[in-house]
Amino acid sequence: MKRRELTFIITALVLGAVMGGLVGDIIGTYLPPGAAKTMFTKSVQIGIDTTQIDLFAVSLTFGLMFKINFMSVLVVLLVVVYFRWWYL
Repeated sequence: MKRRELTFIITALVLGAVMGGLVGDIIGTYLPPGAAKTMFTKSVQIGIDTTQIDLFAVSLTFGLMFKINFMSVLVVLLVVVYFRWWYL
């Protein structure tokens, strides 16, 4: 696999996760209360909470958080299946 193809696949996976999360949140806001709304709006946050280092003249903040919901996982799986079928 070439470096350019790997960069393209990683970019597609990240964009798929972001777009899937956005679509899941949008769908979840318009659904009536029930199991479907819970499935689309429930998410799991994985990551490192923000840490702040305050020096006298400089303040540094570090943190990385991933918010994973049903649609983001579904879209990432679809991207993987697409690339497996089309490129590999």
